[in-house]
Amino acid sequence: MGEVVVKPARATVVAVVGPTAAGKSAVALEMALRTKGEIISADARQVYRYMDIGTAKPSAMDRSRVPHHLVDILEPNADYNAGRFAEDARSAMRDVLARGRLPVMVGGSGLYLRAALDGLFYGPHADPGFRTRLEALFAERGEAALREELRAVDPGTEARIERGKPRRLIRALEVHALTGVPLSEHHRRQDRVVEFDVRWMGIMPSREELYRRIDLRVISMVEQGLVGEVRGLIARGFDRRMNALNTVGYREVFDMLEGVTDESTMVRRIQDHTRQYAKRQMTWFRADGRIRWLDDVDRRPPGELASDITSAIGA
Repeated sequence: MGEVVVKPARATVVAVVGPTAAGKSAVALEMALRTKGEIISADARQVYRYMDIGTAKPSAMDRSRVPHHLVDILEPNADYNAGRFAEDARSAMRDVLARGRLPVMVGGSGLYLRAALDGLFYGPHADPGFRTRLEALFAERGEAALREELRAVDPGTEARIERGKPRRLIRALEVHALTGVPLSEHHRRQDRVVEFDVRWMGIMPSREELYRRIDLRVISMVEQGLVGEVRGLIARGFDRRMNALNTVGYREVFDMLEGVTDESTMVRRIQDHTRQYAKRQMTWFRADGRIRWLDDVDRRPPGELASDITSAIGA
């Protein structure tokens, strides 16, 4: 097994985590204002430009009040993964700490958070030729064909990758092809360096309250112009085949624009799919015993919850 190497005199980093629509961003903003902190987004889609409404990206006003990192750094057609995020996030945290400020990482992408804060095998750089072959296989025969190939060389990784994630299957196959070693074995061998003293703080509303917030958020996104945002992405030459846009909140709009559904069905499907995603996030985070869950988050305003975190970390 790989070893865990803990660096001495580690600097404090706060991670505010929880499911989508839980209210993490508002709490993190209040906390950063109280502690002279800077926010590092751990959202897999907020890295992309022009995707503001569908990703619930922090507003220009919020970003003017507190510096935000890893937001709007890539075009929607750019490849990005947990390994690259880990490198970018660690660099951002070091920069924030060098200025004598507190890094506040906030997001619901559990894989990205774990990669940045716990360490993750990054693997070799992509091989365009190999990837093109696998993408052609996926286009011709679907996800099942990728799973069949991966199961033959790395059944452990295949079993852990959830349905509907063909790019993760492709990446696992790519790692095996380029290194001759299964991704699961790389993870088993890897030595992890724990660079920061991470204070994990969780926001988990009751299921009923969370689903209410999700439904209201989706309605608000549509009222703010989500459909127009997707039209704008199409006008820029981006389409639904791109990984960033083949996600909840965007693929349903594409369906509506292509005549597959109407607007009311689009809204309902975004709400349903977002609730399903939130359930997976809750399962992920509940399994992490390091997280300190804040009390009574259904009724308390962000400022009170931020004060709880500030007290808990002694800031």
